[in-house]
Amino acid sequence: MTNIIYFGDNLPILRRLPDKSVDLIYIDPPFNTGKVQAHKRLKTVRDDQGDRIGFGENSYRTEVLSELAYADAFSDYEAFLLPRMQEAHRLLKDSGSLYFHIDYREVHYCKILLDQVFGRENFLNEIIWAYDFGGRARDKWPAKHDNILYYVRDRRNYIFNRDAIGREPYLAPGLVGKDKAERGKLPTDTWWHTIVGTNSREKTGYPTQKPVAILERILRASSNPDDLVLDFFAGSGTTGQACLNLGRRFILIDNNPQALETMRRRFAGIPDIQWELEPTR
Repeated sequence: MTNIIYFGDNLPILRRLPDKSVDLIYIDPPFNTGKVQAHKRLKTVRDDQGDRIGFGENSYRTEVLSELAYADAFSDYEAFLLPRMQEAHRLLKDSGSLYFHIDYREVHYCKILLDQVFGRENFLNEIIWAYDFGGRARDKWPAKHDNILYYVRDRRNYIFNRDAIGREPYLAPGLVGKDKAERGKLPTDTWWHTIVGTNSREKTGYPTQKPVAILERILRASSNPDDLVLDFFAGSGTTGQACLNLGRRFILIDNNPQALETMRRRFAGIPDIQWELEPTR
């Protein structure tokens, strides 16, 4: 089972892939925040000339060990997305699905764009991934959720493995019978799950890394073993990790050298991964 990781601009790479060849697409594109997304690895050391006083009244300074970053700003975000979404539609099999991960800044515009490409009738869900971690705004309601738009190529013929999705506890188990409470319920379109914690074993150090459990839920629901999954904004490679965990094949694409390096570390020693480092030449 060969998996492929491409390094380069995703649009020309997508155009080289054959029609209706992919079972599932998950993408987590840049959110167009207008900022540089960055993650720094820091180390605090004792230094008599340090800039702050810490434990035991000693002086300390902070060293930056490494920094991963990418620019997240587009003058015309929809013009950037449209040809890529058209390619995504072309690549999906008739029974295929698309999960488009975004946040509140652009979700409304992306929904309209995806309706045009996939057809409004093929929109199935807006999934809310809710979490409670990180900084909190003081001048508005703190934003603590992402949006995942779920489309299928044909709503009359698509994969949805209801029985493969893990169940979760009822919020009010006393309101249902004992058997139901013990069995748990299927998740709704609101998913409560923490982000990848600073000290998590899952942490790669890549900014905007998503939890593998979120991807595993999507894969279980909308693909079968040995299906081909495509992620053309691959980042830290979480989609690939979920595929390896669940026996799916993958194609990952990213043009950020730091993403490529993160994936190299993450998948070190794993066989059957083909690296295409100069795909557009």
